[in-house]
Amino acid sequence: MVVLAEVKRGKLSVAAAGRLMGVCYRQAKRIWHRFKKGGDAGLVHRSRGKPGPRRKAAGLQRQVLTRYQQRYRDFGPTLAAEKMHQEGLIVDHETLRRWLVEKGVWRVGRKRQQHRSWRERRECFGQMVQLDGSHHDWFEGRRDKAVLMVMVDDATNHTGARFSEEETTRASYDVLGVWIRKNGVPGSLYVDRDSIYRCEREATVAEQIAGQEPRTQFGRAMEQLGVELILAHSPQAKGRVERRNGLLQDRLVKELRLEGIHDLAAANEFLEKKFLPALNRKFTLAARSSVDAHRRGPWNLGEVLSWEESRGVAKDWTVAWDGRWFQINAEHERLSLAGRKVMVRQLRCGKVQLLYEGAKLLWKKLPARPVPVRVHPQRNGRIKVSKPGKAHPWRQDGVAFGKEFWRSEKARGAAVKRARHQVAAASGKPSLRSGSPTSAAT
Repeated sequence: MVVLAEVKRGKLSVAAAGRLMGVCYRQAKRIWHRFKKGGDAGLVHRSRGKPGPRRKAAGLQRQVLTRYQQRYRDFGPTLAAEKMHQEGLIVDHETLRRWLVEKGVWRVGRKRQQHRSWRERRECFGQMVQLDGSHHDWFEGRRDKAVLMVMVDDATNHTGARFSEEETTRASYDVLGVWIRKNGVPGSLYVDRDSIYRCEREATVAEQIAGQEPRTQFGRAMEQLGVELILAHSPQAKGRVERRNGLLQDRLVKELRLEGIHDLAAANEFLEKKFLPALNRKFTLAARSSVDAHRRGPWNLGEVLSWEESRGVAKDWTVAWDGRWFQINAEHERLSLAGRKVMVRQLRCGKVQLLYEGAKLLWKKLPARPVPVRVHPQRNGRIKVSKPGKAHPWRQDGVAFGKEFWRSEKARGAAVKRARHQVAAASGKPSLRSGSPTSAAT
């Protein structure tokens, strides 16, 4: 407008005005003619205020907004657009976001920025996997709260997950076991500093002698698998799994609601068969390297992902553990196990194994606590033996009468000797050394 005003005053030519406006001479002439005819209004674009050629029909907009209010009221625009696409309502997520903002249904908010140090992704799939438990009301009151154990590969964002009642060692074993059976053993696990993964107690004398740090059952299992256990110092350090938790708390909750699922068994089946495959197809990235860093899982994976404790063998070859008693079979007599330590292993299925130096032992469970063997107290290094009763066979038929009999015999012999000494003293003759009195003729 300023340039054309100079042309109108005769200070610029139309060709010079075209060069200043960045258009060709013919376009400059068209603009100049519109300006002369309509003034400033002639310069307004002819399409202003008119509906665009790609504009959605008003009926489709009403239908989409009505469907959103009926079924997807708390869905984000992106997820709601995906669900409506499955129903045949084709609308872009940004278009839906704009419609919702115009209606006041959706508010756009910006999160406050925080400085974080960037860490480069691992190069290979399986080089490092992040593990975390997400506590949330996944079933929206249809059952008690549960925990979703989530595993995310650092290089590709490939995700595995499994529901459990609580975040325990067993829950970690379960989700890791599923991951290993599908993909293999990862090189390292990035976890938080929960008591499942970090041991708080002091090292025992045996551990100090062996140069070992105290470890949890999960740490022991990872050592047997050859998996490096990395403890994060903050939730942001393992941000990939934390962000995936947020995505699951948004999408998975709504998917479970749409499917009408309200128990853990059905939820885990839905995860494995439908939700996780679709999620990984949509959000998995390509790793920088095509090498798969996973290793083949051991044949006895169920025995590795277990609980192991050392217990002593009593003199009657029984082992006490967790309020139960196990009798080791006589077939292992050559091992001389009495007084030694054996390993008690409990599998996730509840089965118990006894091991000595890695070999499994045969045993049977006792119905009750075994009666302890009575050991008599010692006095001055000698065992004090109780006296047999008068009805004992040892005292019958004049055989082996015991100490009391011999004491009475000794007392009677001593009395005879004393009597002889008295007789000798009365006769005035000394008694013989044998104790017998001297004869009168001597």
